[in-house]
Amino acid sequence: MTYKIDLQECLFEFFISVVNEVRKLPVSNEYRVISYQVLKSATSIGANFEEAQAAVSKADFTNKVAISLKEASVKSVNKTN
Repeated sequence: MTYKIDLQECLFEFFISVVNEVRKLPVSNEYRVISYQVLKSATSIGANFEEAQAAVSKADFTNKVAISLKEASVKSVNKTN
């Protein structure tokens, strides 16, 4: 159970850090679109993890957590490019 709480906390902290970075972007139509997409992507990681908590089987849980981790990995790769 502790692992679940720690991961949820990490995901929440990740989202907060994304929000803080998005706030630093210039105010323009182009950046508004980018900001929206970045925030949507960041929240999807947490949403997928929350969905995993309601999994109907261990395999279902593993699959949903894997999706969440995969999305986080893609966000991390995009951030470094």
